[in-house]
Amino acid sequence: MTTTTEQLSATTLLRFATAGSVDDGKSTLVGRLLHDSKSVLTDQLEAVALASTNRGQEAPDLALLTDGLRAEREQGITIDVAYRYFATPRRRFILADTPGHVQYTRNMVTGASTAELAVVLVDARNGVVEQTRRHAAVAALLRVPHVVLAVNKMDLVDYAEPVFAAIAEEFTAYAASLGVPEITAIPISALAGDNVVEPSAHMDWYGGPTVLEHLETVPVSHDLTACHARFPVQYVIRPQSAEHPDYRGYAGQIAAGVFRVGEPVSVLPSGRTTTIEGIDALGESVDVAWAPQSVTIRLADDIDVSRGDLIAPASDTPATTQDVEATVCHVADQPLTVGRRVLLKHTTRTVKAIVKDIPSRLTLDDLSQHPAPGQLVANDIGRVVVRTAEPIALDAYADSRRTGSFLLIDPADGTTLSAGMAGASFAAVTEGAPEADTSAEDAEWDF
Repeated sequence: MTTTTEQLSATTLLRFATAGSVDDGKSTLVGRLLHDSKSVLTDQLEAVALASTNRGQEAPDLALLTDGLRAEREQGITIDVAYRYFATPRRRFILADTPGHVQYTRNMVTGASTAELAVVLVDARNGVVEQTRRHAAVAALLRVPHVVLAVNKMDLVDYAEPVFAAIAEEFTAYAASLGVPEITAIPISALAGDNVVEPSAHMDWYGGPTVLEHLETVPVSHDLTACHARFPVQYVIRPQSAEHPDYRGYAGQIAAGVFRVGEPVSVLPSGRTTTIEGIDALGESVDVAWAPQSVTIRLADDIDVSRGDLIAPASDTPATTQDVEATVCHVADQPLTVGRRVLLKHTTRTVKAIVKDIPSRLTLDDLSQHPAPGQLVANDIGRVVVRTAEPIALDAYADSRRTGSFLLIDPADGTTLSAGMAGASFAAVTEGAPEADTSAEDAEWDF
């Protein structure tokens, strides 16, 4: 079986997330996008119309198409991340409508972690606010390659071009300082439908694309041959049957890159090398496989490989380490403190770890670093140093979003504490930070 470059690079899917401050109109924008692109079923529209009538509204509130929780509809806010799937003749989409309240910023981390584009909404009356800067910082940390600034409610400022231009200039300068590679500003009115799916008749001074047109045409790179090839082992297959007495395969999903039969590979963290003897996909043997396919890889040598190990090309292996320095977004209600015992989950591997230091916390209003905060609370973004009990093969997040990210988990109840990005930083301030006291009460956590 052969693979062409077109097969490897072709894309028909865009993952994107919406974000913004409270009442900026995120859910209305998504609802308008779904409605005007004819991606809403009749029974869904009827349910929205009924809910709108119960709230005393004359016209259907399109925001209710995404605010699916009862609490969201009763309060008129977005709480959880609402995922919606829709398609146009040009592209398929998976969108994540994320909350605007500051206490739910952590939910944006969830929605944007796999996004290739983020739509950040701004109320034209209010301009760029702290939550706007927070969402831009999260998008930059998560290496979202494309950011759209949607200046909403232009109808409430008489569709004034100077208002849009001032907001676009301020946001673009801020996002560029964070390292966001591409920023597109679009003036819209989600309620009236201006520049969402159809061009606006009220803003002839704007000559750019509508939101949907930009979503359909934005380039999304899927050149998997340029990625570092990584295969986290999820399961070891040994049927030990009469038909396959010697079969041993390692099953999982390719996280990035391309693997080929005959290629020399290393198994990490042990570092042992061998070659790929065969690749099985959908019950058939293939010569090549690429992300995000789920396959079984067979190796030429009988070496010790188990769940959590990482298979990578022998000439392109990530460094293994027990000392992890990373930026984390803290998502739990309970704080993350120095000396905290945690579990670190990286791909399919979970190891014990201790938080050795928290050098700094990011202040989002001016991007300054608050040194030695002692702890991180919910929605904080900060630098941490973690020591693991066993080596892990960790890429830099800038090189691979899949294998450069990890979770910190509470070992007592399995609660996710923080989402981490190896190496991601806003030039954290570490000088003068006191050394952490990480003496362990339990000897099994001393490493």
